[in-house]
Amino acid sequence: MPKNKTILVAPLHWGLGHATRCMPIINALLAYDFNVIVASDGGALLLLQKEFPQLESIELPSYNITYPKKGANFKRKFLLKLPTIQQTITSEKKMIATLVSEGKIDGIISDNRFGVRNKKVPSVYITHQLNVLSGKTTRVSSKLHQNVITKFDACWVPDVAAPVNLSGKLGHLEKDLLNTKYIGPLSRMVKHERAIKYDILALLSGPEPQRSLLEEKLLTELKGSDKEVLLVQGMMEKTQKRSVSENITIVNFMLSTELEHAINESELVVSRSGYTTIMDLANLEKKAFFIPTPGQYEQEYLAKKLKQQGIVPSCKQKNFSVKKLDKVITYKGLSGFNVEQDFEKLFSLF
Repeated sequence: MPKNKTILVAPLHWGLGHATRCMPIINALLAYDFNVIVASDGGALLLLQKEFPQLESIELPSYNITYPKKGANFKRKFLLKLPTIQQTITSEKKMIATLVSEGKIDGIISDNRFGVRNKKVPSVYITHQLNVLSGKTTRVSSKLHQNVITKFDACWVPDVAAPVNLSGKLGHLEKDLLNTKYIGPLSRMVKHERAIKYDILALLSGPEPQRSLLEEKLLTELKGSDKEVLLVQGMMEKTQKRSVSENITIVNFMLSTELEHAINESELVVSRSGYTTIMDLANLEKKAFFIPTPGQYEQEYLAKKLKQQGIVPSCKQKNFSVKKLDKVITYKGLSGFNVEQDFEKLFSLF
């Protein structure tokens, strides 16, 4: 009797969003009797190990992406990192080639990891950025990314193809790539009716130092207010830590089920405008306020798009104040984007 096929699922470690949006795919693979190996680095790998302790895991080389304190310097810093990133991609390819040659994997699902692919097994790429916004160099960065995408057998875009969608021009081209499939928004979260426990859930994520800078800003603005606040730091560590400071409960991280409960029990979520966060909040139909990471064109674009559409208000990090949260009531919130994924059809590739 032939063994069940083994699929390697490898999200990029750039914050935790890529790892969390792979979770429903991992669960679906397991439900369809595939064996799964998870692979990443840093906090993303630690999160997957905690969520799926029964699965084999592999540590991949790190891209080591960080943000400068001044968002305007991000592009320059990223360009200086390109030689290191290329070395990481080369190392990834070698590791994957070894796994394939040893017969350990029969298919690959890579979430934004350029080197996690191999011509000898079906290789899927997950991204919502068919266009990569980078200011004046957007045309070049988009073409480079599209060139990477064409090297995979399929590209799964976690959004809908319809004109009313979540990713806007990020995930939609004037002329689609031949290997692109829109699979609907991915979320590990399920909506439940629960009693409201917190006025505000502050949900932090992303690379340093901007994660810490936002935490400092939120603590300054929210501490001592009349709001009951839960602040999740987005710091994956070996053990969970919890503390209370005046009206604010602080937790270093939460796994999926606990975080799902916390969001359902919160009146309002304040967070970055990362795409995975947007998909989660859309699935839970929550009111939100977004503070995009300074200098990250993608988050700035998504925040501006949703604000202009009257869905979610937002502001720059330096301009945030607790008073701005009063605007939320005039926006309609994230809802109406839920789509059922046809995993059986998607997995037929393997």
